[in-house]
Amino acid sequence: MLETIRIYGRPRLVAILGMGFSSGLPLALSGSTLALWLADAQVSLREIGLFALVAVSYNFKFLWAPLVDRLAIPGLTRRLGRRRSWAILFQAGVALSLLGLSLTDPAAAPVPTALMAVLVAFFSASQDIVVDAYRVELLLPEEQGAGAAATQFGYRLGMIASGAGALYAAAAWGWPAAYQVMAALMLVGVATVLATPEPQVERAPRGGFAETVLAPFRDFALRPRWFLILLFVLVYKMADAVTGHYAGPLYLSLGFSKIEIASISKVFGIIATIVGVALGGSLVYRYGTIRTLFLGAVLQMGSNAMYVAQALAGHDLTVLTATIAFENVAGGIGSAAFVAYLSALCSRTYTATQYALLSALAAFARNFFVSAGGAAADWLGWLWFFVFSIGLPLPGLALLLWLALRTRPEGGLAEEIGSSGR
Repeated sequence: MLETIRIYGRPRLVAILGMGFSSGLPLALSGSTLALWLADAQVSLREIGLFALVAVSYNFKFLWAPLVDRLAIPGLTRRLGRRRSWAILFQAGVALSLLGLSLTDPAAAPVPTALMAVLVAFFSASQDIVVDAYRVELLLPEEQGAGAAATQFGYRLGMIASGAGALYAAAAWGWPAAYQVMAALMLVGVATVLATPEPQVERAPRGGFAETVLAPFRDFALRPRWFLILLFVLVYKMADAVTGHYAGPLYLSLGFSKIEIASISKVFGIIATIVGVALGGSLVYRYGTIRTLFLGAVLQMGSNAMYVAQALAGHDLTVLTATIAFENVAGGIGSAAFVAYLSALCSRTYTATQYALLSALAAFARNFFVSAGGAAADWLGWLWFFVFSIGLPLPGLALLLWLALRTRPEGGLAEEIGSSGR
C-alpha cells in the first residue's frame, strides 16, 4: 500500500499531474463556467445549449493529430523536442484566446463571445492531443495506471481553478477579470513542460499521406470488433456530459448564489471527484478496468437520480451537498477507469493520433448531445429532464457487457477489450 502511494512522488508522475492541470483548466472555461457566465448575463437556455457547439474541436481533433504526431515546428522542435514544442505552442494559444474571451460581452454581442470560445476550445483540444500522447510515452508500463489517476488529479485541480476559482474571481471582480486570471494560470502548464524531458520513443518512419494520416487509423481498424469499441467510447460518458453541462443553470434556477455554487459544486465537488478517482484507481488495480467501468456507469444512473431529488428539493444546501458528493465520486470512479481503458487502446507508434481519435469520440457526447439538452430542458422542465437522464448510461452498459462476454469468454470479463498490446 505504501509503495502504491509512493509512486505518485516520482518526477514523471508529478509532471503528469501538472500537465493534467493545464488540460483541465480551459475545458470549463468554454463549457460549464461559460454557461454560468451566459446564464448570469440573462442569455436564454436555448442559446446556452447552442454554445455547447463551440467545443466542436474536441470532436474533430483526430483530424489534425497526425500532424502533431509527425511534423516539427521550425526553430522550436530542434530545441525542445516534438512533444514539448507543440505543447507550449498550444498552451500559449489557450492563454491568448482566454484573454480575447475576457474582452467580449455575451449579453450585448454573443457572436464574438462564441468565436473566442471556439478558439479556446481549439487550442485546448490541441493541447490535449500532445498531453495525452506525452503521458502514454513518458511513463513506464507499470506506471500507466498511476498516470491515469495523476492525470485525473491534475485535471480536477484545473477544474477547481476554472470552476470555483473563476466563480470567486467573477463574484469579486467580474467575469472579464476572472478569465484574465485563468489565462495567467496557463503558465503552470508551460513551466511543467519546460521542466520535463522529451519522451524517447520509437517513431513511425516518415512517409507520405498514407503513412502520416491513414496508418494510425488502419492500425486501429485491424483489431477485432473495433467499430463496437469506438461506439462504446462514444456513449460511455454521455450521461456525465449532459448532466454536467446543465447542473450550473439548474442551481441558478433554484436560487443558489454563485458563492454557494462555487463552495459546494466547484470546491467540495472537485474534492469528491478526486476521492472518486482515488477509489477508481484502487478498484482498477484490484478488480480490473472493465468491472470498474461497469460500476462507474451504474453509479452514474444513481447520481442522475440525485439531480431529480435536487429539482424536487429546490434551494436546499443539504440536498445539494449530497447530490454533488454522489455525482462526483461516481464520476471520478468512471473517469479513472475510462482513461486507463483509452490508454490501453493506443499503439505507442501512433499515440497522439489514436488517443485523439478516442478522446474526440468521447467528447462528441459532451458537445453535440449536450447542445440538444437546452431545448430538451426548456421543453421538459428540469425535473423531467433529469428523470430522462437516468437512462443515458444504459447504451454504454449494454455495449460493455456485449464486448466483455465476447472477449476471452473462458476468463469471464475481459480486462483489456481492444487493447493494442504494444
